Amino acid sequence: MRKLFAILAMAVFWLPLDPAFAQKQMPASNAEIKLSFAPLVKKTAPAVVNIYTRKIVKQRRVMPLFDDPFFRRFFGAPDGGSRKRTQNSLGSGVIVAADGLIITNFHVIEGADEVRVVLADRREFQAKIVAIQERNDLALLQVDTQGSVLPTLEFGNSDDLEVGDLILAIGNPFGVGQTVTSGIISAKARTSKAIGEGGVFIQIDAAINPGNSGGALIDIDGDLVGVNTAIFSRSGGSHGIGFAIPANLVERMVAAHQHGQLTIRPWLGAMGEAVRQDMAQALGLKRPRGVILSSIYPSGPFERAGLRKNDIILSAEGTSIDDMVALRYRLETAQGKTGTVTYWRQGKQATAKVPLEPPPEEPPRNQTVLDGESPFNGLRVVNVSPAVSEELKLGNVVEGVVATGVRRGSVAKRLGFRSGDVIENVNGRDIALIKQLKQLERESPDKWRIILRRKGKRLKFEFRT
Repeated sequence: MRKLFAILAMAVFWLPLDPAFAQKQMPASNAEIKLSFAPLVKKTAPAVVNIYTRKIVKQRRVMPLFDDPFFRRFFGAPDGGSRKRTQNSLGSGVIVAADGLIITNFHVIEGADEVRVVLADRREFQAKIVAIQERNDLALLQVDTQGSVLPTLEFGNSDDLEVGDLILAIGNPFGVGQTVTSGIISAKARTSKAIGEGGVFIQIDAAINPGNSGGALIDIDGDLVGVNTAIFSRSGGSHGIGFAIPANLVERMVAAHQHGQLTIRPWLGAMGEAVRQDMAQALGLKRPRGVILSSIYPSGPFERAGLRKNDIILSAEGTSIDDMVALRYRLETAQGKTGTVTYWRQGKQATAKVPLEPPPEEPPRNQTVLDGESPFNGLRVVNVSPAVSEELKLGNVVEGVVATGVRRGSVAKRLGFRSGDVIENVNGRDIALIKQLKQLERESPDKWRIILRRKGKRLKFEFRT
């Protein structure tokens, strides 16, 4: 027993001398254990708001007779067989500028006809949506404070967070009113598509529930380190697995708006996959890490930076990455006109500067409704470009013609074409532009052999006219 006490005493004596423990230490006394978060909550909670939205939605009538013009002629239903109802929802937000600029989740205000903000001191404001990033699930609201200075939260550096750090989550779960929960950082750099497509998420175990979306994740310094956005749950309630959008991404959007700039989501012009164990051994890496590039768009940012197919991207902006989502996120939060990546090629490590620019819309989309005598009659299409591919989430498809709509009752509708279908080949000809489809319509072949891509799968169809 004496040996155990001696070892513990030596550990306590040496801990403060280790720089790794200089900033973050375990409680050393009962007095420290009894410390409260109350002062921290008083400092930060006034900057967290409740958001209430109202949306007018049309609800179809139960009786299908009202869909028939003959019956509408006698029984009315001028609204086309539907009735309007009001749909209310709630969420949370964080004041990030004293003049009334508020950050929240896009899904909190999506489709809203009216947005109302209620402060912790019960003041209410009508809010205007001034910026959105649907893919990142972020939105900015502006309220007219009529000269009043509102409480704000300062941004912290979310990259400084470590697993095990204490955090607080503040929001309005289930509309019960402002609520504070505590927990720790459970994991960093979560990029699962089950969470969302915005990028890298912070995982926390603090209880968050419906209504917490858009609320604040704060560290023990009282800085905003994340915006709570989602939970993993089988029942709809908190199971201790919550996710927040990192503050570094949020801050970039806010800064761009305040300077009157558009937030650029960098186009990589490349596709890749995580390095597996067998790949690492074959390529001379000690362990699986990084992303191996499987394709590079000609004249795209990666090619202009000197990168090649089969290069392995090990890190971006000084942070290790393990998938394409993390790579994009690191470059999206980079400052300036270029981002720095470290890569591995033929047993050597090197760095490259990647231009940060939006995807080009080349060729022009040239939206067209096809009306010839073909299986495509009634199909609304656009030319695929890197910009269209990003917008419609087509993955590595950067060429072809994509359907963006199908007219009701048309030939294309009856044959089963859908929005998002990418037409790749018709009668043995690769299709890159709409004019090629229109030329085929003019030729009026008796038989149509069509290859299209739908949700990543290649499908083949044959039709006779």
